[in-house]
Amino acid sequence: MDAPRILLIEDEPGIADAILYALTRDGFAVEWKSTLREGLAAFDDSVDLVLMDVGLPDGSGFDGCREILRRRDVPVVFLTARAEEIDRIVGLEIGADDYVVKPFSPRELVARLRARLRARGARASLTGSVVTNPVRRGADAAPFPPPGACGFLVDAERARITYRTHELDLTRTEYGILTALLAKPGRVLSRARLMELAWDEDSPSLERTVDVHVKSLRAKLKAADPLVDPIETRRGLGYCLKESP
Repeated sequence: MDAPRILLIEDEPGIADAILYALTRDGFAVEWKSTLREGLAAFDDSVDLVLMDVGLPDGSGFDGCREILRRRDVPVVFLTARAEEIDRIVGLEIGADDYVVKPFSPRELVARLRARLRARGARASLTGSVVTNPVRRGADAAPFPPPGACGFLVDAERARITYRTHELDLTRTEYGILTALLAKPGRVLSRARLMELAWDEDSPSLERTVDVHVKSLRAKLKAADPLVDPIETRRGLGYCLKESP
């Protein structure tokens, strides 16, 4: 199997050297660019994951993430000195997969990148015209959507969901949350459980980010059908998909 290719966009040479050493030692193939312009020019179909700083000398990593995801759906992990919750929420809301704050542990960084690649591989392996649940955990693995989850059509091979005949433009996390809810309509899933299912790993991300993703998901569902909100909030408990949305 070819080594996963990581595109690193980081303007601080000392940090870049430490990352290059940690990732290459762990079997990754890494290409380093020090500016946003060079990073976007180097991004192509061979890149498996983008690791980028938010504060680059010639632009914002947030803008770079939007441009990368416009070109191709690929995992993006931010690496930054910004520790404020709002920055993390903004990064995740625009489609990034994770957010690593400096200073960081090289071992933790490697583990997070591998987790992102595993999650992508698991979703990419979903095939077949009969849709099955991408959640791969015991009793949670069940065909879906059940008859009660009306209005939804899931194409697992393309990782697409259609609602009321409208194909939804979902981020990876929104797709994970919605498929988890679709698996068992009426069942309440806590924020921690949704993080476990949608992120496909144990994640230190704040549970507040689940609310951000659900808010964005609701807006996209409302655009398809303004009269119905199929996701129900159970205060203090979590979220569930209404059995007859």
